[in-house]
Amino acid sequence: MQPVQPPPPVPVFPDSSATGVTDDSSMIRTYRAWKSSNVFFLQGRLIFGPDVKSIFLTIFLIVAPVAAFCAFVARKLLHDFPHHLGWLIMVIVIALTMFVLIVLLLTSGRDPGIIPRNAHPPELDDDDRSSSFNNEQIPGLRLPRTKDIIVNGITVKIKYCVTCKLYRPPRCSHCSVCDNCVERFDHHCPWVGQCIGLRNYRFYFMFVSSATLLCLYIHGFCWVYIRRIMDSEDISIWKAMIKTPASIALIIYSFASVWFVGGLTALHTYLISTNQSTYENFRYRYDRQRVNPYNRGILENFKEIFCSSIPPSKNNFRSKIPRETSSPSSRFGDGTVGPMMRKTMGYLESGGRKYNKGGFSNNEIRSEDSSGLSNSSLELSITIPKQGVEAHDASYVMHSHLERSSRMEDITPEVIDGLPQTSEPTKPAS
Repeated sequence: MQPVQPPPPVPVFPDSSATGVTDDSSMIRTYRAWKSSNVFFLQGRLIFGPDVKSIFLTIFLIVAPVAAFCAFVARKLLHDFPHHLGWLIMVIVIALTMFVLIVLLLTSGRDPGIIPRNAHPPELDDDDRSSSFNNEQIPGLRLPRTKDIIVNGITVKIKYCVTCKLYRPPRCSHCSVCDNCVERFDHHCPWVGQCIGLRNYRFYFMFVSSATLLCLYIHGFCWVYIRRIMDSEDISIWKAMIKTPASIALIIYSFASVWFVGGLTALHTYLISTNQSTYENFRYRYDRQRVNPYNRGILENFKEIFCSSIPPSKNNFRSKIPRETSSPSSRFGDGTVGPMMRKTMGYLESGGRKYNKGGFSNNEIRSEDSSGLSNSSLELSITIPKQGVEAHDASYVMHSHLERSSRMEDITPEVIDGLPQTSEPTKPAS
């Protein structure tokens, strides 16, 4: 008799949520799910702002005059100096141009100091539970907009960012162009297509200062070439300028450019010496009444910018994360919500609502900020019991309300009008 073969084992597919093992098909790179306006290249290795195309204009404004200078000025000066020193004019201008382009890429193509967003608002402190809004106590349900912290013995206010769901660290601000909170935010530069912050400010200053030197270099040697023509042909300066129109164009261009990049170099030299950012300088205006808590002296301020180590990025854009399974209409804060969702989000964030300890009540939800939401539409989208919901579950209640109200976009006005009016639930007999 042949031995009886046992039946093949039934394959068991473990639950990925329980085991922590996720199928590769359900994983995506972080940069693909990044909720901001940034543009990524080389599979997340380079990050730019939404105005990344402007960097090509900046490169053209740098390379084009340098090419004209090499073709019409530096080439004519190669043999006018002894010991082949004329070649140094060409070598120096090319090396300086390469340096300008490298620091430009380091400025615009790296993380400027983006702080990752929180998936949920932070937990409330005991002091925050008694915070008030519009002179009305709302215990445990609203985060205070600002907090006070001590920096070098001086009280500094930090603000809560509704978009990123976090309290911004000192000197941090939210860039409206890139839609990110950036550490030590200085400004958003459209010429480099990136925010200027903690991790690229050093390279930005090197970019504007080296571009200033490049403009001065071209401007100076154009005059040297005109002087060579005057001496070799024994003519006036005006006749020599007529013989080299390219030099005149480069003189005018470099003179205009040096006012721009040179002015930025002078401004940021002053800001570094006083340890300020552009944002702080225009917003706070530190003076005798308002002391700068970050100023440690000129020497220490320059050492902080140029001699300190650049902190690593808080984001790994190439790491893999689970793919979101929610529909685009129900995603919070990714810019794809519909009109109904935007009204609901604005309604909840504006404070025009009333809570009780048990959560939401249909009769207590009212529009105080003219958001356009009627009580009937809210009653259709919310069915939450009054009891059994603690104060610390308010964020869950708000998220449930947003998720349910987002489904209203799929209901046409005719269907809404055809739904029966909801009534107050009857209380069970005791």
